[in-house]
Amino acid sequence: MSESSGLNLLNWGDPKIKTLHITWFAFFLSFVVWFSHAPLMVFIKEAFDLSSQQVKALLILNVALTIPARIIIGMLVDKLGPRLVYSGLLMISSLICIGFATANSYESLALFRFLLGFVGAGFVIGIRMVGEWFPARQVGLAEGIYGGWGNFGSAAGAMTLPTIALLFGGDDGWRYALGLTGVIAGTYGFLYYHIARNTPKGSTYFKPKKSGGLEVTSMRDLYFYLLMNVPMYLALGALAYKLSPAGVALLSQQATYIMWGLLVALFALQTRMIWHVNSEHLKEGVPELEKYNFKQVAILDLAYFVTFGSELAVVSMLPLFFLETFEGLSPVKAGLLASGFAFMNLVARPTGGYFSDKIGRRRSLMFLVGGLAVGYLVLSQIHGGWWIPAAVAATMMCSFFVQAGEGAVFAIVPLVKRRMTGQIAGMAGAYGNVGAVTFLTVLSFVSYSQFFLVIAGAAAIIFFACAFLDEPKGKIAEVLPDGTVQLISVE
Repeated sequence: MSESSGLNLLNWGDPKIKTLHITWFAFFLSFVVWFSHAPLMVFIKEAFDLSSQQVKALLILNVALTIPARIIIGMLVDKLGPRLVYSGLLMISSLICIGFATANSYESLALFRFLLGFVGAGFVIGIRMVGEWFPARQVGLAEGIYGGWGNFGSAAGAMTLPTIALLFGGDDGWRYALGLTGVIAGTYGFLYYHIARNTPKGSTYFKPKKSGGLEVTSMRDLYFYLLMNVPMYLALGALAYKLSPAGVALLSQQATYIMWGLLVALFALQTRMIWHVNSEHLKEGVPELEKYNFKQVAILDLAYFVTFGSELAVVSMLPLFFLETFEGLSPVKAGLLASGFAFMNLVARPTGGYFSDKIGRRRSLMFLVGGLAVGYLVLSQIHGGWWIPAAVAATMMCSFFVQAGEGAVFAIVPLVKRRMTGQIAGMAGAYGNVGAVTFLTVLSFVSYSQFFLVIAGAAAIIFFACAFLDEPKGKIAEVLPDGTVQLISVE
């Protein structure tokens, strides 16, 4: 990979390579912290005598805050820079993680697990950091390495945390394992602040003119942008419903209505902020050189909806799918067979980014989303009569297209508009969570086969949408603080 791609990943003397490594490790730790409860849930369930409904509520709470957090963190990254924001996120999350580890009631467990959804926004920060350090011809591969190696944090936590808990021993071993992840994350946040730099020496860190929403360049795009925000609030509304008496009964019916009311108020507030950010410069007219098409952002959102959204949903149900489809499998074996889906991240994401760099942004995205559709179509045909190795191979093949597609999406994100990369990444990342909520909701009403078919159908529709993606070419214009314009190559 080092020679053919032009990236020597062992060359720590190269500042951009050092930045890539220290940043993917920050993302890795954020995912260890975010999903640290999952492999230890058996200990937590026993310690608090939790019901299956209470366990489900904790799993839902873990992703609830991530949707708005990715939007907010994206704004902060563009305004304050990834160095400060990543350090702050890791240090604050370490305190929340330690709070979860020392919780002494189900209510406090639920509160801290809800707050830890905040750390799931860490992914967005590194997208801007890596985009600042790597040229356009290498940014796809670099973003893929960042995403793939960072995402591996959830699998690494699953492999190591139960052992650490057992090494500490006693009824509180799980607390020490969780607390240790918090201490490591907080310490690394401090180190990251002192080691990382926002841009290469001599480069300018471009910031949005106003905070509160994406700057768009036409009235049509403004209305399109407002429309694209609606699914995020619908997903949050669906999560509130799952926590209501009709779901896991963590919230009362009255509390559920209050949550829905707050979501409506937040949508109105965000709409007002977006209008404030855009109204003045749209009235004055946007210079042709500074224009970009919001359609690019919308297509990337939808592509991440079906790639990362389906990954989160499938990882959640795949062990149970294998267990119920093939007779004689133990829960341990079913979990091991299903784990291959997540392990593909290490190779697939960088490969998707590499394809994007080498064979074109639109072409690679269409190829991978199309492959994803076929992959889920194949999974929908799996039944108890299949040879198990063939079912695992089909799962791995589908997983490759899913995660390579994620890499291809974020190979394009930094090339749309440099000063708003954090916000664009935040919106796309949030759509990934929206996809997970959507597909898991569908699963609650249909069979496994129909669930895979629904994802395949969604991917087929988005495949055709990707054909309308305007591939970033030539140079994009960014305005310096003194008002002068600088052109940045996206090829």
